Amino acid sequence: MYSSVEVLGFAREPAWLPWAVQYFFLIGISTAAFFLSLPGLVWRHPEWRAVSRRALLAALVCGLTAPVALLADLHQPGRFLNFYLHPNLGSWMAWGSFFIPLYLLGLFLYAWLCLRPQLAALAERGGKFAALYRALAYGGHDNPGAIRAAAVVGSIGAGLVLLYTGMEVMVVQARPLWHSPVLPLLFAVTALTGGIGMTGLLEALSGSRTSALLLNRWQVRGQWATLLLLLVWLLPAFAGAAGSAAEALAAMGGSLGWQVTGAWLFGSSLLTLWLARRYRTALVLPALLALHGAWLVRWVVFIGGQSLPKIGSTSHAYYLTLTPDSLLGIVGMAGLCLTIYIVLTTIIPWDDRAEV
Repeated sequence: MYSSVEVLGFAREPAWLPWAVQYFFLIGISTAAFFLSLPGLVWRHPEWRAVSRRALLAALVCGLTAPVALLADLHQPGRFLNFYLHPNLGSWMAWGSFFIPLYLLGLFLYAWLCLRPQLAALAERGGKFAALYRALAYGGHDNPGAIRAAAVVGSIGAGLVLLYTGMEVMVVQARPLWHSPVLPLLFAVTALTGGIGMTGLLEALSGSRTSALLLNRWQVRGQWATLLLLLVWLLPAFAGAAGSAAEALAAMGGSLGWQVTGAWLFGSSLLTLWLARRYRTALVLPALLALHGAWLVRWVVFIGGQSLPKIGSTSHAYYLTLTPDSLLGIVGMAGLCLTIYIVLTTIIPWDDRAEV
């Protein structure tokens, strides 16, 4: 007696391209860096003063860049306007169109209030930008109450952004790698480690290492939390429990590429943890590895998650190409971040001697 097996495979381009990876990466870093700025600029803890200034700079650089990646992922501004013209309040993505402006409004207001005294001091020194500094300072008074109020608005917005960026991916039941309650927590924790990494990188670029011990101490905690969440996601699947993690592992089974990727994800987290604990005054290597780890998690989830078959048995590998939607877009976003960093650091000094 003979039996036949029909194997179906449907080749399909990924719906979420590297633009989505960059947006989730940059907005996560911005929100985490915003929270890192609060101890020094709102609560005025002396040990956090320098690192909070660098964190505010990181929040602004990534916060200004992230919406560009989001609009590029939507391919045309009209799609973004549709969220407001025809709101679907049952969609996490639609709610995100309200959370993002709330966060950015709070961030920019908070940054302006924190920088006003410094802008007034720069105006007093004179120079070709004196008139601009005077206009931006708008009196230049340090107003702790207003800073706290703006920080509350920014904190609510940042928390909602972290919530929606995790939830809008987690609710997709058709993607086993996405549909896990661990995913929003993993995105939030890796956003924290990436935010610490970006702040540490800016600290190194400023030529200061005064905050290295503080940043590495929090980096260690973040990496431990990342490893714990990865284990929480994987252990039930290895134990044979049913669920999305088990489905994802079954789809990855026998793939050398997935095994290497998984090993590197765990290995890079362990390496970052070891460097942050062993070399507590180091900034560049732990920072770069932390940024790489935060980006890799999002790449694996978005691009890797879409490569797993929804139906049939065919995986759909994605390859980087020299196109705006792929490698050129990634390089372009890095260039935009660098450009905004250069502009902000040219207009406003961010070193330890600058007054807040």
